[in-house]
Amino acid sequence: MKIRKILIGIDESEFSRYAAAYGFDIAHTYGAEVGLVHIVEPIVVPVDTQEGLLGMPFDPNLNLPGTELETLQVNRSATLLNQAAKEWGEGLEIAQFTQYGSTTEGIIECSKEFNADLIVIGTHRRSGIDKFFLGNVAEQVVNKSLIPVLVVPYIEAKD
Repeated sequence: MKIRKILIGIDESEFSRYAAAYGFDIAHTYGAEVGLVHIVEPIVVPVDTQEGLLGMPFDPNLNLPGTELETLQVNRSATLLNQAAKEWGEGLEIAQFTQYGSTTEGIIECSKEFNADLIVIGTHRRSGIDKFFLGNVAEQVVNKSLIPVLVVPYIEAKD
């Protein structure tokens, strides 16, 4: 199998940055085109504004109309994707995608749209109760993907 197109899932986490650097290294090695995808998940506004199981409340006084919130999300996504391309993508052909909705479904759909040969994603290494409540996107992508998925575990730098 020849690796011509690599889809790299990216978000604001260190886990994602580590995986992105790894994915770009593979792309440089194979001279592959890179597709960078950032998933914008819907914001759920809790009815109860007290701290609880869902964490910090969404400030209902923020008064951001839907279009302004969408613009902020699109701008944040574009900035994130541009930074990754600038940091690691020199000399590579790079396509950028912003998907909306479920992270797992967004990555799978984007891999099809991009016609990727490989998906590279990071993992938060969740376990126990965190995995139960938050899920494991990497595991879901591996289970649903029709192409190889490289899951890159985050390794903290030791001083």
